[in-house]
Amino acid sequence: MSRGRRALLALLLALSGSSAGAGTALADRCVAPAQPGGGFELTCLLVREALAQPGQPPLPVLHQPGGIGALVYDEVVRGRRPPGVELVAFSTGTLLNLAQGRFGRHGVDDVRWLALLARDHGVVVVHRDAPWRDLPALLRALREQPGTVAFAAGGTIGSQDWMKAALLARAAGVGPRALRLIAFEGGGDAMRALIGRHAQVLAGDAAEVARQLEQGAPLRVLAVLAPQRLAGLLAAVPTAREQGVDLVWPILRGVYVARDLPEADRLARQLEVARQRPDWAAQVQRLGLAVPAVSSAAEVPAQVREEVARLRQALEQLRRPPEAR
Repeated sequence: MSRGRRALLALLLALSGSSAGAGTALADRCVAPAQPGGGFELTCLLVREALAQPGQPPLPVLHQPGGIGALVYDEVVRGRRPPGVELVAFSTGTLLNLAQGRFGRHGVDDVRWLALLARDHGVVVVHRDAPWRDLPALLRALREQPGTVAFAAGGTIGSQDWMKAALLARAAGVGPRALRLIAFEGGGDAMRALIGRHAQVLAGDAAEVARQLEQGAPLRVLAVLAPQRLAGLLAAVPTAREQGVDLVWPILRGVYVARDLPEADRLARQLEVARQRPDWAAQVQRLGLAVPAVSSAAEVPAQVREEVARLRQALEQLRRPPEAR
């Protein structure tokens, strides 16, 4: 982002924050570091619910794409963000980038991981008119003619969507180099490409797909990458394991802040209070998500580090040659 554009953004955000009721809002904005319509946006909607205050307007959501979170992460670590109190949405995809060192010299301890708000899972989805009725049929096509199956991905090679697609191809005996990928800046654009038939498959996220199905999108979900079937709109969709593919891809969704943000403790307490509300699970599930298995805000940094370690192991698995099928 240029210096002039950053200054303009700072002015606009400062003006919008000044109308939030004499400075009584808990935060100025939630940043979704991708185009609209993806999982980061869902996370910010949860933050909006958690930080809602009587008499205050809804927390603004700022979409700021750039390297699937790399640009915002760099600006947060270097103190280059516009003024104000902001929370930044992250997911397992963010942590995958950190596991690969794709955020440059910045590491996992350079920000404060504030809260884990939801758990999501990967899904394998195609257009409703696609020829594949189940996961084994798609794997056969991948095995026989991998170049004819184009995967949409909310990111480039090495991104979370690419990882899910590469692990799926590996289950068909196909190496990741043979995978045909069309990269987009976020899951929202990747989903729109699938709906428009510019790609054949999306190894996306359950909550994003459920949201599209609610809106009548012409999609067919072939499998959920979860240990057991999911609730809600995807309850009838079998898991990959049920179809003979041992592939599970859990997704954490949460927020981080600048490591030295003075308001961090106050925000963490408020998010923790929201997580303990009787209606919180229902709010999370309404967005197609589930409540994560975390007991307190103090556990969040350790769980993030554990997830980064798990993702490094998954990357090592992909470096091994796939078994012939």
